[in-house]
Amino acid sequence: MIHSFLRRDWIGRIRLALTLFGLPYTVCTPGARPAISCSYSHNFRTSQTLGPISTSFCNLYTTGVQTMPPSSAPHVKSRCPQYPGSKINRFLVPDDKVGWSQNWPQYKPLSYTNPLVEKKPVWADPEIGSFSPKFNTVDGAVDRTSFEGSYKMEKQKPLNPRGRTGVTGRGLLGRWGPNHAADPIVTRWKVDAKGGKTLHSVSKRPVLQFVSIKRKDCGEWAVPGGMVDAGEQVSITLQREFSEEALNSLVITPAEKAKISDRISKLFKSPGFQVYKGYVDDPRNTDNAWMETVAVNFHDDSGFF
Repeated sequence: MIHSFLRRDWIGRIRLALTLFGLPYTVCTPGARPAISCSYSHNFRTSQTLGPISTSFCNLYTTGVQTMPPSSAPHVKSRCPQYPGSKINRFLVPDDKVGWSQNWPQYKPLSYTNPLVEKKPVWADPEIGSFSPKFNTVDGAVDRTSFEGSYKMEKQKPLNPRGRTGVTGRGLLGRWGPNHAADPIVTRWKVDAKGGKTLHSVSKRPVLQFVSIKRKDCGEWAVPGGMVDAGEQVSITLQREFSEEALNSLVITPAEKAKISDRISKLFKSPGFQVYKGYVDDPRNTDNAWMETVAVNFHDDSGFF
């Protein structure tokens, strides 16, 4: 069950759509999200905690894709003027003061943790001082390692590896440090009535389609991803999130739903293609808590989806 305040706010029912690419593939920019000022794409599950990314993931998915170097540009959405879901205004952080290496005695950000997070739901950490988490490692069932490498600590709290955000605490995020998510990108080739691949009018290359969902809060399209539960393999998260959001959006009979569920299971057993793994420039990020994700492409050659 996803709490109504933290869940994605969809238009009526979640609507599945096939959004067209103009080229056979796109290059994924680190931390990229829809071009909106202050919206977020991953919801939290109040009945389960976030969890570690299994090392078996590397054996399951193709890793032949070249790893893009981290973006040198400072995070932008993580410094949006007002923290989402609150009236908290961030301390204004100019580009040249984002990095922790920049000495800035005048930096006095407000501390903010959403009241729902402070109520200690199972997916959230307690306050620092009331427990002793082990950062930069797998802490019991919670993975506190970062795809960005080892992060620094200050006053027993982890520091955002991309720098200052203008607010401390956890905001809407449950975990101190990295909060792990997973984004399944399900694609197929666009075909004509005869089953042949449709070519783009300009590039003359096959058009790739992917499954997305439209959000009510900002009207933007998003990939149906979600948070990694405690002790859960990323492969399971990818299938679970896609299945929940896709199946819940369709008005179909139980028999049709069972058929689609079976096809989803078969699709997610196929080798996936990891397109991104790392930091997410998310407006919920703070100096002490931030989003990270793994995005994996599953291509449907059958064209079922």
